[in-house]
Amino acid sequence: MILVLRALGVGDLATAVPALRGVRAAYPGRELALAAPGWLAPLAALVGGVDRVLPTDGLGAGRWPGPSPEVAVNLHGRGPQSHRMLARSRPGRLLGFHCPAAGHPDGPDWDDAEHEVRRWCRLLHWYGLPADPADLALHRPPPVGTPVGATVVHPGTKIAEKRWPADRFAALARELTARGHRVVLTGSADERDLARRVAHLAGLPDDAVLAGRTDLAELAALVADGRLVVSGDTGVAHLATAYGTPSVVLFGPVSPALWGPPPDRARHRVLRAGDGEWRDPDGVGVPATLAALPLDRVLTAVDDAERAVRVSGEVAA
Repeated sequence: MILVLRALGVGDLATAVPALRGVRAAYPGRELALAAPGWLAPLAALVGGVDRVLPTDGLGAGRWPGPSPEVAVNLHGRGPQSHRMLARSRPGRLLGFHCPAAGHPDGPDWDDAEHEVRRWCRLLHWYGLPADPADLALHRPPPVGTPVGATVVHPGTKIAEKRWPADRFAALARELTARGHRVVLTGSADERDLARRVAHLAGLPDDAVLAGRTDLAELAALVADGRLVVSGDTGVAHLATAYGTPSVVLFGPVSPALWGPPPDRARHRVLRAGDGEWRDPDGVGVPATLAALPLDRVLTAVDDAERAVRVSGEVAA
């Protein structure tokens, strides 16, 4: 058995897809078990090659059923905690970043400035295992009855600093609706009130609010069959990249150079409020925040993303 640790969220799993496929290709015929939160199992099934998910919420004690793995791969972090967690499974070999504190002297050094996708591919390359950073596509989910051709507006994120203001999302939804988009609002159950507020401000009907009403497989289907995705730097943006659905991703404190879509894919546009400075009413220069990102810049990015689809010869839904 090959054990891979990635006990994080949707975007984290999506960015690890090339590395997971590299592990799969390196060990054909072995069972590949992914230690990740159980609710990610529908997404893991869309990666291909993952035989089972071992429900793992974060870096706890870690109990691995069955015999010790032949190889354990740390796609979770730099260590030492994640290294030690995998070491408790007594693997024949542990692949991970250099971490003497965890008793792991080999592996490459960690690079804080590295894009998340390339980081894990580089780890495998160090151990002689090929992995293609461009291999981000997920398998399409089966039809589940979600709207086809909808524009997905996702106003929430777990981190408040990554959120564009609700009234700005509402103005965007209102303008997109006026342009003929069928706008739906997605999010977790905890973000349902936020989505309802945006819908109310935008004049959208109650049935446009899908936050808390879709499971992960349904969300993936919604994005895969969508016309456009507009969101903050969160998991749904990575689903848009995985399915080639045009997207506009709003970045706050984190650089798109670390977590953004591949820069050579024109249908995915990124905007970072932190680029440059803005002037407050007293004329003092301060670092820009996501709240400083104006609606017109987002609408221009929407136009650019949709234009890229038309130029490519593919017709947007």
